[in-house]
Amino acid sequence: MRASDGVRIEAAYDPYEGAGSYEGGAAPCAIVLAHGFTGSVDRPAVRRAARVFAQYGGVVSFSFRGHGSSGGHSTVGDREVLDLAAAVAWARSLGHGRVATVGFSMGGSVVVRHGALYRAGAHEGRTGAPSSASPDPVTDAVPEDAVRDAAPEAVSDAVSDAVSDAVVAVSAPARWYYRGTAPMRRLHWVIQRPVGRLVSRYGLRTRVHPRDWDPVPLSPVAAAPLLAPTPLLVVHGDRDPYFPVDHPHSLAAAAEPHSTELWLVEGFGHAENAAGAELLHRIGSWVAARWSGPAHGPA
Repeated sequence: MRASDGVRIEAAYDPYEGAGSYEGGAAPCAIVLAHGFTGSVDRPAVRRAARVFAQYGGVVSFSFRGHGSSGGHSTVGDREVLDLAAAVAWARSLGHGRVATVGFSMGGSVVVRHGALYRAGAHEGRTGAPSSASPDPVTDAVPEDAVRDAAPEAVSDAVSDAVSDAVVAVSAPARWYYRGTAPMRRLHWVIQRPVGRLVSRYGLRTRVHPRDWDPVPLSPVAAAPLLAPTPLLVVHGDRDPYFPVDHPHSLAAAAEPHSTELWLVEGFGHAENAAGAELLHRIGSWVAARWSGPAHGPA
């Protein structure tokens, strides 16, 4: 795939393998799987999640920019929204009328921000990035305020196709710059120091952009209230070594209560590497249960 700013993104598709049928004979839903920092489409934990989710819908998995064989550099949750939008649009192009995004850790922050910035709205059920928005000449990124404040008549069909119908954030941070745990302090050393970025590039197969955020992107907790009426599921472990439970509580409290659920999972650690089959099946079942209404995309 290619993101809207031209970055090449490696992706994979796993077709639906479940035994159930879908209402009206429509194509089953798709689940777009967004990995955490240092992950990639071919990592065992991502492949395991894709196999489980394929019991509930077609699965699109991909490597964020700067990860695996994708191009570009990781911006640790900022421009990754464009990668996710490309994956959602690809899922719709394959015939899936409903698309859920499931993100882990960094990917969890991305699915929340993507759901807010490409949210359901006034233009045929959606608002999103204006087709006339120009990329920044230095960063090649479309300004986020242009995405957030787009007039309905300026929304392109490509952006409309990138809207998610349900969002699942697993082990996601609520706010930026959190350094309250030892793993997060190590992570900040990796992404903010030249030596750390070398370690990331050659040891973790992750190329991190050397520039700081400017401007600082919309945080997950600020994006959460903009998601409604899109269903949001926040999943977090009580043994997460990166983000304590105030993060999921903050996300759930900020979001619309009627469309939001919070699962605090006993004994669960962090992100896709710690997610066992039972939890993955539970998430897949939650996604499949969302589709009682009409599809937003093509049937």
